[in-house]
Amino acid sequence: MATRRRGISLPTFGQRSKRTGQADAPEPVIATTSSRPSMVDSAIYADGQRVASPLTLAETYRALDETPGGVAWIGLYRPTETELLSLADEFGLHELAIEDAIIAHQRPKFERYDDVLFVVLRAASYLDATEEVDFGELHLFIGHNFVITVRHSESPDLSRVRRRMESDPELLALGPQAILYAIIDTVVDDYGPVVAGLANDVDEIESEVFASDALVSRRIYKLSREVIDFQRALHPLMRIMDALEHGSEKYGVTQELQRNLRDVADHLIQFTERVDGFRQLLRDILTVNSTLVAERQNEDMTRLAHSSNRQGEEVKKISSWAAILFAPSLIAGIYGMNFHGMPELKWPLGYPMAIALMLALSGTLYLIFKKRNWL
Repeated sequence: MATRRRGISLPTFGQRSKRTGQADAPEPVIATTSSRPSMVDSAIYADGQRVASPLTLAETYRALDETPGGVAWIGLYRPTETELLSLADEFGLHELAIEDAIIAHQRPKFERYDDVLFVVLRAASYLDATEEVDFGELHLFIGHNFVITVRHSESPDLSRVRRRMESDPELLALGPQAILYAIIDTVVDDYGPVVAGLANDVDEIESEVFASDALVSRRIYKLSREVIDFQRALHPLMRIMDALEHGSEKYGVTQELQRNLRDVADHLIQFTERVDGFRQLLRDILTVNSTLVAERQNEDMTRLAHSSNRQGEEVKKISSWAAILFAPSLIAGIYGMNFHGMPELKWPLGYPMAIALMLALSGTLYLIFKKRNWL
């Protein structure tokens, strides 16, 4: 008995579909109305040539049944759950793979469910205006006579891949594995401009670090996050390429296609090594920037200390001269009050004595401050 999910009839995924020879498979559930077209392109190929261009999923199923040895390539953009369930029923797609395709936001991965291959890829493009890497997500279902591509973002542009394959019938005639190769090749090729953009950003950051740009630390951190996100797209794809290479002979992939896959893997290795180098270089740049910032802070503190010392010396001088001038002012002030009872007020030598006392005190203070290097 079929289960229910969000009000939509789910096929029994444990059974084989009509594509695998079971006669009792349920009829596919096909969306008849939609507020937007999710099927970007659908084609039936035979011997490397397009023989039919169906407009709906139902037409695609019929055309594939009517084409002996045909291969269906169905391209979808953000399909509805009903459409994915229809494809699952028709081609025997596993429930877990369909769930991943519905939810999206998956890491790059490679899984095989019986004779159906499920691949998740992360496409990338470099946005020069914002200096960011924009990531797209692509899900692929590959069987012996079908390829289903499910995009959840604008990139990658699979129309380029389709045109390339249709212009090379010999390659297209190799079947679904050749289409998978062409898609991965395009995704990896699109990594090239991203790597170039990141390399240019790293060069600019190096110049900014030694130019003492105050905002460079924030840019280093932001670029490091972009590099880490890019690594999360690259490293799983390396494992996917290894899995495809090890399964080539088991699943009858031709020698020519194996060579093409190895060429893609070589490019991927080069990009991965460069991006790994960017991450290490950014760590080194951040360390250098921290060192330079610390040096500039030390220089500022040294200049501030020197300035404080100079101010202290000036204060000492001012204080010394103020003390020297205060002694005679004190004596003159006292005797300037002219009280009758003041000592020595009528003494003939009182004035010279007061002057001598002023000079003596001032001279003594001067010698004391001079000895202490205040003057």
